[in-house]
Amino acid sequence: MTTKRAVKAVIPAAGLATRFLPATKAVPKELLPVVDRPVLQYIVEEAASAGITDVLLVTGRGKTAMVDHFDRRPDVEARLEEKGDHERLAAVRRSSELADIYTCRQGEPLGLGHAVGCAASHVGDNPFAVLLGDEFVEEDKPLLPAMLDLQARTGGIVLAFMEVAPEETSRYGIASIRESDLGEDVVEVTGLVEKPAPGEAPSNLAVLGRYVLPGSIFDVIADTKPGNGGEIQLTDAMAAMLADGVPVHGIVYRGHRYDTGMPLGYLQAVVQLAVQRPDLGEEFRAWLTEFVGGRKG
Repeated sequence: MTTKRAVKAVIPAAGLATRFLPATKAVPKELLPVVDRPVLQYIVEEAASAGITDVLLVTGRGKTAMVDHFDRRPDVEARLEEKGDHERLAAVRRSSELADIYTCRQGEPLGLGHAVGCAASHVGDNPFAVLLGDEFVEEDKPLLPAMLDLQARTGGIVLAFMEVAPEETSRYGIASIRESDLGEDVVEVTGLVEKPAPGEAPSNLAVLGRYVLPGSIFDVIADTKPGNGGEIQLTDAMAAMLADGVPVHGIVYRGHRYDTGMPLGYLQAVVQLAVQRPDLGEEFRAWLTEFVGGRKG
């Protein structure tokens, strides 16, 4: 089975980000900077690099600044041009050239499934990607292109997995799998278990915040009853499709995933990316070595 390749992405970004309060009282978590780009821009860049040309942000109250970030700023651009700062000028323009950005509102935070369901009228019957708004992967080790290609081949659901230590399975959704002949690091998914205790997990493959889904999932989401916490879970909708015979596959990601969903992961991402920067890395690494060594001057 072959279908057309998805060219639209949905980024659920309506959450309150309570773990980051009070910083996120007025600034969306998705706009917190990782060095000099907000988290959300890394995610949109990831989508654009995979050929996605249409991005829908599912937003909530107080999130309009996310859309503003991807607008043109002629006043800023003119000032940078006057100063001859062409490098920053190109960086500022880049955010408005990545993809066509659209928005819809999730009136209440009723779960990831509900947030994805808000995209139904925008996406229609087409396959689409879902990228969670607090994690991204290495630019030189992309994940999304292989997921889009695999979904176009199977017409079903494609998930992303990472290997975790057995004692960490209780923090993630874990897949039960069998081997697949569709490519290296591709597995067939037979079930999903939410946060199983160590020793009870069917594998060590944890679900990442990347999904490529067929448009038919919207009808299933509409029929999905609230589950844990009174929320409509995307996992429940995918499980229903799997039970109905829709093929579900996963790709095991071997690169690094930056998880900015909690303060510790966010700080780790800032440090990890800062030390890789050609303009900052050498000096920052030297300072960091001194700081960690106890010389905090």
